[in-house]
Amino acid sequence: MSATLNVGLIGTGRIGKVHAEHLAHRIPRVKLSVISDMDEASAKTCAEKLGVHKVAKDYKQVLQDPAVNAVVICTPTDTHAQLIEEAAVAGKHIFCEKPIAQTLPKIDRAVGAVKKAGVKLQVGFNRRFDPNFARAKQAIASGEIGELHLLHIISRDPGPPPISYVKVSGGIFLDMTIHDFDMARFLAGSEVTEVYTAAAVLVDPAIGEAGDLDTAMVLLTFENGEIGCIDNSRKAVYGYDQRVEALGSAGAVQVSNNYPNSAVISDAANVKRDLPLNFFMDRYTESFMTEMNAFVSAVVENTPVPVTGHDGRMAVVVGLAARKSYDEHRPVKISEIG
Repeated sequence: MSATLNVGLIGTGRIGKVHAEHLAHRIPRVKLSVISDMDEASAKTCAEKLGVHKVAKDYKQVLQDPAVNAVVICTPTDTHAQLIEEAAVAGKHIFCEKPIAQTLPKIDRAVGAVKKAGVKLQVGFNRRFDPNFARAKQAIASGEIGELHLLHIISRDPGPPPISYVKVSGGIFLDMTIHDFDMARFLAGSEVTEVYTAAAVLVDPAIGEAGDLDTAMVLLTFENGEIGCIDNSRKAVYGYDQRVEALGSAGAVQVSNNYPNSAVISDAANVKRDLPLNFFMDRYTESFMTEMNAFVSAVVENTPVPVTGHDGRMAVVVGLAARKSYDEHRPVKISEIG
């Protein structure tokens, strides 16, 4: 295809605006040619800010536009699968935020449509593109720390989301831990075979009343024998806690939190520093741009996307297994989920 990728963006919520800005001004070989949102005023405001001249209230106008080569889907989760299917039928390459859907039949239909159309689909697991986690992956994959034995992922939000979001999010394992399930597969370089979950409602009783959980420990067994552990909380009062430790036969690699500065204050009573970055938009700013640049490169150069529909599906499979394990108080094999 041509050296410039014409992209249509669908959805101008929080993450949509981030991707729109990167596509418009910070990523080479791409032109953001149209922005769409059911809230036309939101789309117009975003377009005017970025100098994009075309706005569509109906996303179908984007899919029917022959000048558009690819679409970036940033709409609510329950619309992802349908939009992927329709975009594939329209012959557009697709970047879609996670998850593809909350059920496997919908995911399989969407991924099947992509395969049938012969277009590319990249799923938005941006944490793979964080330079700290990428370095940990390099240390593991290269054998720098020997054979991987133990993997520990800590992922804690600074505060819980609104209850209105909790009620439609698919639950902690599909809206929060799903990033960690993908990171576990990415770092381990192996598929998860079994999941055991211990979880509770310790942050906000309203989360439990909505049918969800807010605190969890998930033990993972991998196909190659490695053992992993993910710990999640909806509330870490000190900020956005994102850490990884991998122990291997010849060493270990740790990824610490990111901070707004590197200053350390020492006095007669304490040695202290400022709290970690408090929001995922601050912590992962660079990774959002890097993942989108990777998508553009894959389409323009006709190379494989780095995060596939299979990756998107497997993160949901592990998430469904985690919930089943909690509900049934037992280890659950991934083969039970399908």
